[in-house]
Amino acid sequence: MFRRVSRLLLSLVMLMTGAVVGVGATAGAAHADSCYTWNRTLSQGSSGSDVTQLQIRVAGWVTSGERLSYDGQYGARTAAAVRKFQTAYGLSADGVAGPATFSKIYALQDADCTPIHFSYAELNKCNSDWSGGAVSAATAKANALKTMWKLEAMRHALGDVPINISSGFRSRACNNAVGGSATSRHLYGDAADLVGSPSLCRLAQQSRTHGFSEILGPGYPGHNDHTHVAFDPSPYWSAPTCGI
Repeated sequence: MFRRVSRLLLSLVMLMTGAVVGVGATAGAAHADSCYTWNRTLSQGSSGSDVTQLQIRVAGWVTSGERLSYDGQYGARTAAAVRKFQTAYGLSADGVAGPATFSKIYALQDADCTPIHFSYAELNKCNSDWSGGAVSAATAKANALKTMWKLEAMRHALGDVPINISSGFRSRACNNAVGGSATSRHLYGDAADLVGSPSLCRLAQQSRTHGFSEILGPGYPGHNDHTHVAFDPSPYWSAPTCGI
């Protein structure tokens, strides 16, 4: 909690400093961020690893059924996601990622780049090194980070209510132990099983507009006690009890 409060204060100082020294429209952050620092304003036509880093953080701000690519290309869909992010947090919604947008992102992330309301530990209750899944440990962990940022967007859209995760990444051994499917997205690190409140149906319905392409919930076999969200190359939604 102390670390998160400190980062919020740091972000405020960064924004204020930028205003005092006259950070212009083409400038990036006033000070370096301990996770990642953007050094230029990004807009349609921009490309590079800094665009990819931005896409990771705004991929949860899309329309129903849409998935934002992490391709490093700032196209119309990335601009639309940025506008939704800006609107959600009370910023000027111009679709351009500049100092105010980056300062808000800095306030929303911890030093390990996870969003402030989620952690790697929540997305991996299987082992300590992310190994043993269907992809490399590094890929599984990177996929989990993308999932957390989508969940952060969903959390905010739901009114900043806590979202509880019962299961995230699983190695093949962990997946077998719980009777998971041999093709489960948990093996890839990009899935999360959500429990508690908001209701499972509310979670299933809301997740459609936050970049998740696989949604399984109440009414689907084995999913009456949780809502499963994931990134699946072949989109599939089924939560009959919830009208999905």
